[in-house]
Parts: sequence; structure tokens; C-alpha cells
Amino acid sequence: MKFNRQPAKTLSGSILLSHPTLRDPNFLRSIVFLANHSEENGTLGVIINRPMGKTMAELDTEFASNPLSNTPVYEGGPVDKEKRIIAAWEWMSSPNSFKLHFGIDLNRAMAIRETNPQAELVCFIGHSGWSPGQLEHELKENAWVLSTLDRETFAHREEHSLWKDALGKINQEFRIWAEEPEDPTLN
Repeated sequence: MKFNRQPAKTLSGSILLSHPTLRDPNFLRSIVFLANHSEENGTLGVIINRPMGKTMAELDTEFASNPLSNTPVYEGGPVDKEKRIIAAWEWMSSPNSFKLHFGIDLNRAMAIRETNPQAELVCFIGHSGWSPGQLEHELKENAWVLSTLDRETFAHREEHSLWKDALGKINQEFRIWAEEPEDPTLN
């Protein structure tokens, strides 16, 4: 996992780790995957470390006998909480390289699953969004820590300690902050 302070021209494919001092309940201890980012249109992302503990079949009986029935469902963010977003990650030989299929329809998701059984499909309910310039401002204000998504981080997305572990890998200061309890009065 790599840590960057200066945002690149596009942040698509990066992850945001909420800064330990960020107290917004929508993003407390979150890891947000940035699916689409541009200076003109803003940013769309999904929270990858908030599993809902359900599969698509458990969420909607329409999927009970569907090849996507076991696809895990995650809370993607506070925007459009009724909207379902399906994404597929196809990992390449490098641990930081992947091919992303984001916002795909059911037929495309089933085709990906059929041609590449190793592809990791995830369903997100809702998403996270920033207007043009908003995320860049929040990065300058240190609300977020910008990093890269690697296969190991993605593989452990259901573990409760993922945010703490990912932040702790960046540097000693973040590791210490990440160890603090969610409620500082319990310290």
C-alpha cells in the first residue's frame, strides 16, 4: 500500500482511508474506493469495508437461483441508498493491478463470472460522492489519507480491523492514531 499526499490528475482506482480525526459518522473508519474521479465531474466512490452480512439472494429473492446469488452486499455510502451498484475486480499478476467493471448490469456481471470465475463481484447499496473540487479540498484539510488499492487489502475487506491495519501500514503516527478507541473518552 502506497501513501500519497499530493493528488494525481485523476484519483480513479485509488482508495481513501478516513483520517483518524474524521468524525463524520458516514465515513468513520472507512475505506472508500474511488471508481470515478475528474476535475470536471467530481468523484464517485464506494465504501469497501462495510459488509452488510448479506448476499444478493438474501437482499432480493429475485436472485435466489441466479448465478450472482452469493455475491456479497456492502453499504457503499450515504448517497442513493436505494440504488444497487455491481462491480467486478479482475486482478492482474501485479498485486496493485486490476481491471475494474463498475456499475455493470446483471447480464454483464454474469458474463464476467462465467468467463473469469476468479473475478471478485461485489454489490454496493448506495455510494459516496463529491462535487467538483470538494474531494481535493477535503484532502488538503487532511480529512482523508490517499492510498492505492492492493489485492491484500481488497481480500480482507470484510475484516473489522481493515481500516486500522491499512492505516497503520502507512506510518507510525497513523498506526498510533488508528489504535485509539472510536470513542476517545474511553481512552
